[in-house]
Amino acid sequence: MTKGKDKGARADLARVRQARAARLDEARPKAVAQQQGRGLQTIRQSIAALIDDGSFVEYGGLAAPARDDMPGAADGLVMGTARIDGDPVVVVGYDYTVHAGTQSAINHRKANRMFALAERNQWPLVGWWDGGGARPHDMILPARGSNPTFVTFARLSGKVPTVALVTGRAFAGQANLAGLSDLVIATPGATMGMAGPPLVAAALGHWLSPEEIGPMEVHEAAGAIDVLCEDEVGALATARQYLGFFRGRRAPGAAPDQTKLRDLIPENPRRAYNVRRVVEGLADTGSVLELRPNFGKAAVTALMHLDGWPVGAIANQPMVLAGAIDSDASDKIARFIQLCDAYDIPILFLCDTPGLMVGPEVEGTALVRHSARILTALANATTPFMTVVLRKAYGLGYYVMGAAACDPDLLLAWPTAEFGGMGIEGAVNIIHRAELEAIEDEAERAERHRLRTEELKTYHTALATAERFHVDDVIDPAETRAILANTLAALPAPAPGRGRKRTVDPW
Repeated sequence: MTKGKDKGARADLARVRQARAARLDEARPKAVAQQQGRGLQTIRQSIAALIDDGSFVEYGGLAAPARDDMPGAADGLVMGTARIDGDPVVVVGYDYTVHAGTQSAINHRKANRMFALAERNQWPLVGWWDGGGARPHDMILPARGSNPTFVTFARLSGKVPTVALVTGRAFAGQANLAGLSDLVIATPGATMGMAGPPLVAAALGHWLSPEEIGPMEVHEAAGAIDVLCEDEVGALATARQYLGFFRGRRAPGAAPDQTKLRDLIPENPRRAYNVRRVVEGLADTGSVLELRPNFGKAAVTALMHLDGWPVGAIANQPMVLAGAIDSDASDKIARFIQLCDAYDIPILFLCDTPGLMVGPEVEGTALVRHSARILTALANATTPFMTVVLRKAYGLGYYVMGAAACDPDLLLAWPTAEFGGMGIEGAVNIIHRAELEAIEDEAERAERHRLRTEELKTYHTALATAERFHVDDVIDPAETRAILANTLAALPAPAPGRGRKRTVDPW
């Protein structure tokens, strides 16, 4: 090995160094300024901000556009391996400063290479999908074989966690990659659509700006994105947090004051409360990551750590539809079960539901099929799950929220819990119909209904249900976290595997 000062590289090494340096931000001040003008970092800056310092190994950095008259650093796609908090990860990001981040003949080959390596080595993947779809200039090139980019990426489903970052403009192919990802993180100024302005204009006959086609408030309400962050800094922090749920147990975090759980459920069963307070009260402080908070609002789905253990929490939200499960909430819950099951994350059901939503309007949304997705996902899941009944546990709503029939690994109830094959008031109408119809006086009939309802309720309280051993125990809410933590510690570790357990439905 030659020691001492480098007296000058050989000509061949100098040429390589020159080519490698030309792809970096320092050699492209105009491109950097252009990206800053969009209010965004360059893709290299974004990657550096996400990963551990000095861990990036770039692949295909010397690639150039297939057409000689179209120069472009790395052909508009920066990719490689890195580490986040010491664990390996694949990073792939389109460079919007190179031909608007379009997908080309060469960078498709690059992406295929990285996706295949992620699958082979079980590396999680983080992608920045900022670009305008296919590069039409490449269409006039000679045929270069098939393009399996999207197929290769789709095959990652259920094999490795995939995270999409949408902080700019993601259209066509880039939007498709986002839609194929397990988790989609976006920022308010971003926009996304299956076709950009030129194609929209060709199809509809009028021009729309990118922001008019697919603003984030539309995608958030529709459930297309999982987390909307204030800015890119928040988006990168969320990506790091998310990947942390797939590394097994970590050091236990601080526990909130557990005595506060005793007062979260109102004594009046008709009063609503925010179930997010229960989730946060059970989780390690600051560990909760809620997914799709503004879609399917009758349910809350969130990843969290509980005494260091990664857990997926599914809770009914009494503040919306009184916690009744509609079609959007069904889709949200079913997909979350699949996500947790694919990566062996235990599930915690927090049940407070009067059942599935009823009425002709909801039937028009095909609830009969959407609600079935929950039970299909749960019945075929092998990851452990636990259920805590907070208050109402009625009908099929309870059934799909981890009822005894689903054989949870632990089934607990709080003192406020009440059970039934349907809502108590409705059951009284059926059971005592003849008796009630025989009473002509309205006030007297209402009083008899109240009395029969109270009688039936006493048979379905938490304690009465525990006496029939329908639940494993009725507990002090303040004991819940400790009991769940001990159960998580007792559960067997998932068997190691290098294959797919199940796919995760993109929806």
